[in-house]
Amino acid sequence: MVDPKNPDVVYSASIVTERSEDGGKTWMGLRGAPGGDDYQNLWINPENPKIILLVSDQGAVVSVNRGETWSSWYNQPTAQLYHVAATTGFPYRVCAGQQESGSVCIASRGNDGEITYREWHPVAVIEYGYVAPDPLHPEIVFGAGRSEVSKYDMTTGQVQNVTPIPMRSAAYRADRTEPILFSPLDGHDLYYAANVLFETKDYGNTWAAISPDLSREHTGQPASLKPLDEKDAARRRGAIYALALSFKSAGTIWAGTDDGLVWVTNDQGKNWKNITPPGLTPWSKVTQISASHFDDKTAFVSVSRMRVDDLHPYLYRTRDGGATWESIAAGLPEGAPVDTVREDPVRKGLLFAGTETAVWVSFDDGDHWQSLQFNLPHTSMRDLLIKDNDLIVATHGRSFWILDDISPLRQIADVKADAGAVLFKPGGAYRVRRSTYSDTPVPPDEPMGENPPDGAVIDYVLGQGTSGPVTLEIVDGAGKVVRRYSSTDSPESTMEELQKQLIPLYWLRLPKTLPATPGMHRWVWDMRYATPTATNYSYPISAVPHDTPRTPQGPLALPGTYTVRLKAGSKVLTAPLTVKIDPRVHATPAALQSMFAAQVKLAELVSRSAAASLEAHSAREQLDRLEKSAPAAGKEAIEAVDQDLAGVLSGQPKPGGGAGEPGLDGVAGESAGLYEQVGMADAAPTAAQLKAAGHVSEEVAEALKRWEKSRSTSIPALNRQLEGAHLPAINLEEKPQSMPEEGDED
Repeated sequence: MVDPKNPDVVYSASIVTERSEDGGKTWMGLRGAPGGDDYQNLWINPENPKIILLVSDQGAVVSVNRGETWSSWYNQPTAQLYHVAATTGFPYRVCAGQQESGSVCIASRGNDGEITYREWHPVAVIEYGYVAPDPLHPEIVFGAGRSEVSKYDMTTGQVQNVTPIPMRSAAYRADRTEPILFSPLDGHDLYYAANVLFETKDYGNTWAAISPDLSREHTGQPASLKPLDEKDAARRRGAIYALALSFKSAGTIWAGTDDGLVWVTNDQGKNWKNITPPGLTPWSKVTQISASHFDDKTAFVSVSRMRVDDLHPYLYRTRDGGATWESIAAGLPEGAPVDTVREDPVRKGLLFAGTETAVWVSFDDGDHWQSLQFNLPHTSMRDLLIKDNDLIVATHGRSFWILDDISPLRQIADVKADAGAVLFKPGGAYRVRRSTYSDTPVPPDEPMGENPPDGAVIDYVLGQGTSGPVTLEIVDGAGKVVRRYSSTDSPESTMEELQKQLIPLYWLRLPKTLPATPGMHRWVWDMRYATPTATNYSYPISAVPHDTPRTPQGPLALPGTYTVRLKAGSKVLTAPLTVKIDPRVHATPAALQSMFAAQVKLAELVSRSAAASLEAHSAREQLDRLEKSAPAAGKEAIEAVDQDLAGVLSGQPKPGGGAGEPGLDGVAGESAGLYEQVGMADAAPTAAQLKAAGHVSEEVAEALKRWEKSRSTSIPALNRQLEGAHLPAINLEEKPQSMPEEGDED
């Protein structure tokens, strides 16, 4: 690329981007890194050549000073991933090799309310490679690509090459992307594929080849290329590109090659049978094999013939161990080869396919396909993985995407077209904290991924004929409603109110109302009881852009079994919901129960004291307005009530010193502060907190007693005088215009 203002200045984009100032005679490195970036193109501003846009496999960067400094590519979700695997444990990590950026394992949920750079780390797998997390040792991650097999220790950061092919050999060939998989039946059994299949039972210390060369002996001449010479046409080129291990029998292994063959063994590799679907010709790449979770004879095979300029989708199914095959690509669009196919491990007949442009779903074992695109970018969907209740997509160019909780997809085939309202059984929900971050939040301009919902995901469908309010209730094991949502609920804050508060709106989780329109809806119960009434609502320092809830929130529900109850029109539907403890939490059930009981008691104190304080402040605001317009005869009575309420709110000092009468503002602030403290962590309240809760309970009772006296005597008496003077009465339901930011402290 030539500088538009100076023909002697020339740029070259490659592994390192270089610049020449003398028309190409000499060059200097401008941007690159040891190990190699991979720059593809650049653009120079024709009016200001100091501004340069440089694009690479990692993303795009911009310089405004002729390459002295550059912007970051870490703010772009452009990872080019090859395959996907997930670790065991909670939250699981999603792992893959990625073009020009090494490998990645990243948590599917971050503790800080979002997925940030803190959750990401490379795991030493070759950039094109498969990743195989050790199911028995969570800190160990294996990877494979070409002839390399890496063994990475997350604890020490050390990596060991444990390949069975430590030196080049004419006997072995490997593709850039080579499968490596642990047996789903034996976590000690690890398989790695080249042109032959290797097995290790001791984590790579020793290997055994358990197959012959499974590639085509003669690859032949691809029709899309000019004729090859005899030597090249006869050359053996292929390697195993796809591998599937049986979920039913340790002896059954399926293998597919990048030159169009499919094999199966039923005796752990002692004997192999060529079961290639008819019509699958050389230069076809078997991109993925999915062994059925439900029987040993069923498998699904995806094939790409992109290399020979054939962009048709190819997808096959066998139900008899490969003796016969059926094409199941009908309904998939032309022009998009199939990169992956996966069978759901829970619902028989539920399949997912990833093509070069989109993700598809079938509810009948591949006979028919529907788009599952939603908000996915249209890009190469290289691999899919069903992990627990989630569907994970590894794209080649737009990073990882996760569809949270596919429980409805597992049930939708059973729904009748005229069912009207439908409530799907929710998947189990982990009782997790939205965020445990305790410091200034990460700014929204930093790159971050979205956490899964911090609650139980509830899916329901409303038919076209549904009318009237829709309600959703969460009921505990004793039959008590712990949370209720309605389509007629008013939002907790109006947009006008939100715009008046100090925090920029881009931080806030905006209020939502339960949908009542026809169609499918997803609602999240945050696993909390009803929100307590508070004198002031605020937003916590553990803020997440666009997803920071208003606090205080209700008490956090205990692990256990609940019932979801949907009322729509004349229909009442129920479904069980299991709330599971965060596996990382070691608090005993008794400790959690103690915490919950304290939260419930304190939430009641917060609500009662706040409700009274709100009424008292409202009354004082109204008295202030009345005093300005009341006749002289009435001002004395107004001032007397106002002074009384001032004492109710602020408390009365004790003559001679010592603790006086508590005021509503003080006890409201104290109970709110203590409520927040007790709910901070999954642990039993401390002895000091329990003592303080007892003290606050007594103070709230005392302050409420004094307020009730004013509420039932002096205010009604004043209202009678106001009515006699044709002045508006004090309305305690009127919302106060302002409240003290926090309560007083003793």
